[in-house]
Amino acid sequence: MPDDTHLDPSGSLIERLDLSPLGTGPLDGLTFTVKDNIDLAGYRTSYGSPSWRDAHPAPVHNALCVDQLLAAGGHCVGKAVADEFTYSLDGENPFFGTPRNAKAPERVPGGSSSGSAASVANGLADFSIGTDSGGSIRVPASLCGIWGMRPSLHRISEAGVLPFMPGVSTVGILSAEFGILDAAARVLLRSGTKPVASVKRLLLLTDMLEVADAEVADQAQAALERVTENCGLVPEPVRFSQLISEDLPLSYCNFEALRDFQTAEFQSILGNWIETAHPELGFTFSMAYGNVKQFDRIAALESLTRCERLFEKINAGLPEGTVVCFPTAPVIAPLKGSLNTLDAVADFYDRTMIMTAFSGVGRLPEISAPLLTVDGCPVGLSFAAAHYQDEFLLGAVSEMLKA
Repeated sequence: MPDDTHLDPSGSLIERLDLSPLGTGPLDGLTFTVKDNIDLAGYRTSYGSPSWRDAHPAPVHNALCVDQLLAAGGHCVGKAVADEFTYSLDGENPFFGTPRNAKAPERVPGGSSSGSAASVANGLADFSIGTDSGGSIRVPASLCGIWGMRPSLHRISEAGVLPFMPGVSTVGILSAEFGILDAAARVLLRSGTKPVASVKRLLLLTDMLEVADAEVADQAQAALERVTENCGLVPEPVRFSQLISEDLPLSYCNFEALRDFQTAEFQSILGNWIETAHPELGFTFSMAYGNVKQFDRIAALESLTRCERLFEKINAGLPEGTVVCFPTAPVIAPLKGSLNTLDAVADFYDRTMIMTAFSGVGRLPEISAPLLTVDGCPVGLSFAAAHYQDEFLLGAVSEMLKA
C-alpha cells in the first residue's frame, strides 16, 4: 500500500492536481476532486485497481463532465480514491487505503466514492464528482455527513467515465454545502430557466424506517418534524406496496430486480477483462467476484424486465410536485475492519441496498442531506422525486430545508 500521507493526510487523494478553469461561470472560485474512475487527460485512471491502471494508457481527453465543470469556472485539485473496481459500499481499498471519515475517524467513509466524499468532508475541495450504482454517492455522503446527489439515470454525460453497470450507474455530486451542490448539479444537468413545480406532497416511505436501525428511524422522524415547521408540509406515511399499487415488499427492488441486473452487467463490462487479464485482486473483491463468476446470467434475464416494470410503477406513484423521503442508509458508518465476517457483510450490504435500490430501479434523482446524528455519527436523510425531475428536487429540498 503506497504511503500518500505527503499528498494528503486524510488518504482521500491518489494525486493532488492543479487543473485550472477553462472558462468562467457559476463555479468560479470553487475547487473539486474527481473519483478515479473518471478520466482526466494525461493521468492514468485506476478504477481502484493498480492492475487496471497499469494495463491502460492515460486518456487523451477529460471525461466530458470534467470539461463541463472546468468550463464553468471550477478548479480541479485532485484525483480521489475509489473502491476496487467501484464494487463496494464500505470504502476500504486494499491497494490505496481507507480514506479518513472526518466526522467519525475510527469508522469507514463508505464507498465506492470514498475518496470523493472524504476529500470534501476533510476540507480538501468544495465539491467532488463520483459515480453511483447501488449507492456509491449516497452511502458515503450519509456516513461522512455531507450532501450527496444521485441524479436521474443518464442525465449527466458518462463519456470518459469507466463503464460499470450502465443500466444503473450515473455520475453524481458530493459537497459540504447545499448551495455548492446545487450549482455543480445544474452545470452538469445543463439546467435551463424553465419554471419547475413547487413541492405539494411529502411522502414518508415507512418500509425504509423498518429496515433502518431504530435510532436512525427515530432521528429521521424527528428531522421530518423540523421540515414540517419549515415549510408546513405534513409527511404522509406510505408503504412501498401502496406507492406502486402492487403487493410487493420493498426488498423486491434489490433481491429480485436490481441485484441480478447489476451482476449480469458487471460480468459483461468487467468480467471479460478480469478473466483474460488475470489482474491482482484484493481479498474482499475476490470473494465478491467469486459469486459473480458463478452467476447464471440467462436465468437472471427476468430481472431486467422486473426493473423496467418497477421503474414504471414507482414513477407513476410520484406525480408532479411529490417528494418521497427516507433515511439514506440504515446504519451509521461501521468501524474500520469490522466487516470481516459473512454475517456482518450481509447485514450491512443487504439492508443498505434494500434502501438504495429504490432510486436505482426507479432511476430517480435522490439527494442525501446531512440531517441526522446517531451516537455522535452522521446519517443522511434522503429526498427523491420522479425520473428527470432533478431541478424540481433541488428546488424542493431548498424550499423544505431552507438550505
